[in-house]
Amino acid sequence: MASPNTIVVLGAGVSGLTTAYLLSQDPTNQITVVAKHMPGDYDIEYASPWAGANYFPTGAPGSDHAEWERATWPALSELAQNQPEAGIHFQPSIVYNREKDQNSNTGKWFAELTREDPWYKDVVPDFRKIPSNELAPGIDNASYFTSVCINVAVYLPWLIGQCRRNGVVFKRGVFKHVSDAAHAHHSGKKADLVVNCTGLGSKKLGGVLDDALYPARGQVVVVRNDPGAMVSISGSDDGADEVVYMMTRAAGGGTVIGGSYQKDNWESQPDPNLAVRIMKRAVALWPNLVAEGQGIEGLDIIRHGVGLRPVREGGPRVAKDVVDGVPVVHNYGHGGFGYQASYGCAYTAVKLAKEALQERNQAKL
Repeated sequence: MASPNTIVVLGAGVSGLTTAYLLSQDPTNQITVVAKHMPGDYDIEYASPWAGANYFPTGAPGSDHAEWERATWPALSELAQNQPEAGIHFQPSIVYNREKDQNSNTGKWFAELTREDPWYKDVVPDFRKIPSNELAPGIDNASYFTSVCINVAVYLPWLIGQCRRNGVVFKRGVFKHVSDAAHAHHSGKKADLVVNCTGLGSKKLGGVLDDALYPARGQVVVVRNDPGAMVSISGSDDGADEVVYMMTRAAGGGTVIGGSYQKDNWESQPDPNLAVRIMKRAVALWPNLVAEGQGIEGLDIIRHGVGLRPVREGGPRVAKDVVDGVPVVHNYGHGGFGYQASYGCAYTAVKLAKEALQERNQAKL
């Protein structure tokens, strides 16, 4: 009988957990997830707990990014439809576009999302353009479709549960070098493969040191109010890196209102002035968020939050590597689309992992 493939997955954000989950579906894989932060932690280094999170495609047509998002929709849709314990639900969604935002940070971020004829119209259900006579002044085009919103406080532990059912072992750990993770497998043996899903951590992780990574700071306000729809717009008049979006998390997770897209900003604490602007923009865009006649005083605030999106110049790194003789598969740098591309990226990472393990086994012969 062939010995199992020993694999260490480094990182327990949505990318690491999804990759570990898919790898664990192969019984020949023996997997340890090692991470500094785990679901339940709230730390500025750990992006996944702060996400909205939803499915608002932003990949350019024909790009790997778009294909990863395309491949992820069926998985999220299936979970929303058939596995309510995962904490994902369908939500009607409206996206507004202002052409004057196209050169701003947020306009570039949402460029594909706000296109009049986007590629994802054939992926998501119920897509339709909103007639121009139904648009407020200053709005150049808008679309409606059915999306999903994820309660990340439910979904991340659900992923851990699926992994544990398949025998995955979870450990806390911090490494200065990616090759050191190979010695953290629960079997006590040196792992055959390390899967690096450390997000922004890959900027300072030895053996990786990826200078293409940078944070895009997002600030949100989580409220008890229910807008009845997921709503966003391409930008705001408050600044080129400020935007409006709102989404209600499944299973009582509250409504997340954002936001900002502040490149190279590492500040972990909420800015009170930005919080006020976020709330004012949300109520102005979608008055149904509060009772009639109320302004931001009608918002029932749960908490304020800040997350750092792990953006990578040139797009995510999903690739094979060998570091100090250790086979490595990288899966990091997903910016603000980690959840909505999670399965697509993980499918690619699993394919690369199989190739790396085959190459390692052939080299032993």
